[in-house]
Order: sequence, then structure tokens, then C-alpha cells
Amino acid sequence: VSNYVAALDHGLKRLAEGFPLSLRLIKEMHSILLAKGRGSKQTPGEFRRTQNWIGGTRPGNASFVPPPAEQVMECMGKLELFLHDQAEPTPALLKAALAHVQFETIHPLLDGNGRLGRLLITLLLCEQKVLQEPMLYLSLYFKTHRQYYYELLNNVRLTGDWEAWLDFFAEAVIVTAAQGVETAQQLIDLANKDRDEISSLGRAAPSALQIHRALMERPITTSGWLVEKTGITAATVNKCLVHLERLGIVQELTSRRRNRLFSYSGYVGIMNQGTELPG
Repeated sequence: VSNYVAALDHGLKRLAEGFPLSLRLIKEMHSILLAKGRGSKQTPGEFRRTQNWIGGTRPGNASFVPPPAEQVMECMGKLELFLHDQAEPTPALLKAALAHVQFETIHPLLDGNGRLGRLLITLLLCEQKVLQEPMLYLSLYFKTHRQYYYELLNNVRLTGDWEAWLDFFAEAVIVTAAQGVETAQQLIDLANKDRDEISSLGRAAPSALQIHRALMERPITTSGWLVEKTGITAATVNKCLVHLERLGIVQELTSRRRNRLFSYSGYVGIMNQGTELPG
């Protein structure tokens, strides 16, 4: 997850600097995505030079075989041109839906195609100013409907059934956006309720409110980070955390004496709603 967030942050930073959404940027993000852990030995930051396949043990019994390695650059070059189709611009949501299928079909990487293909959706919508922040997380919807998602991708490849895929993509956007609005409202309501409770603390309230604001930025954090973020002394931060624990707002996750880890439990609970995949 940390690699995914770092790759997305890098892409957004580059776009903010005026760098185009390009093959070079895709490679940069891939190198960050596979910097450590899963796939770190699968040529991060490079398009594949060998044949890959999806499902099965070899191309002969695979469910899908992407283009040969020698055609990857040509295919990706055409995808890059589509991303910047200035002559007849495609609406951003439609472009994101079409580009995702094209990327997954080319499967230009030895590992990380799915993750980078989903990142491409977010990055494209941010570049096109449809999203001001990367708040539309379609990955969970795709994973929840994983089997149907793969069926739709294969149907596009085999029969050209773009309509069914676009219907699915549009539904993913609608459902995910609605969930995002609901989550945001729940977080606002929680913050208002907790602020009211903290305001009743008397002399400790001003410092505790600062800590509460910091916890909304990083709901699982250490007491040390809260000191650094707020500029409040360690002693005062620790006293305020005791107050917040008594109010049921924060929960200590460790039993260390120094640099203890705390969770804004209500906030984390709201963010976790609906993230459980069906069994």
C-alpha cells in the first residue's frame, strides 16, 4: 500500500510541475511501485522484453496472451497518443475507461500491471481536472466484482463489447463517488461531535483541539509526530492524549513508554467501512 501511495503522489507531483502524462511518467511510477517487496525483481521502471500471459502455466493454456514484447513500445506509443488526443478530445471519464482496458490488454510490465492500470485512471482524471484530489478509488469496486471485471475485459478483447465495459465502469464511478460523499459527511459529523466534547475540557481544550486537528490529518500516529506537527511540548501532548482517551476519542495501540502509537478510532472506523471484500 505504501508503494502505491508513493507512486500516486509522485505522479500527481509531476503533473503539478507541468510534466505530461506520458510513457516516461508511467515508467517512473512503476519504478516506485515496485521499489521494494512484491515484484521488486521484475525490472521496475521498464517495459517488458519477454512474453507474459494471464492465467494458465504457459501461453498455450493461458486465458489471455498480451502482445509480443517487440510490439509493446508501438502499442504503448499509440496509447500515449490517445491520452493526448487534442484533435477530437474524448470526455475524461470515457477516456479513462478506454485507456484502462488498453493498458491492461497491452500488459506492458512483468509485474504491477493491475495496480498501475488503476493508478492511470486516477492520474488521468486528475490531469483532466475532473478530480481536484485523488479521491475516487475504484480499485475496491473492481476487486469486489473481480470475476465480472475480468470477464468484461476479455469480452472487449474477444468480441469488442465495449458497451458492457463502459456500463460497468460508469456504475463503478457512481457507486464509489456516492460512497465517498457519504464517508466525507460521516467524518465531518464525527469531527464536529468530538470538537464539542473536547471544548468542554477547560484549560486543556485549546491544545487538545490542535491535537484533534492533527489526528484528522494522520489518524494513526505517534505522540512524537503530534509534538512535531503541533509544536506543543511532549508533556502537554501526553496530557491531552490522556484526556482524549478518557473521552473515547483516541485509543493507544502500544504499551511503550516513549513515542507511543495512537489511533483516532472513530475516524479509522469510518474509513474502514465497506473495505471488506466478500468471502
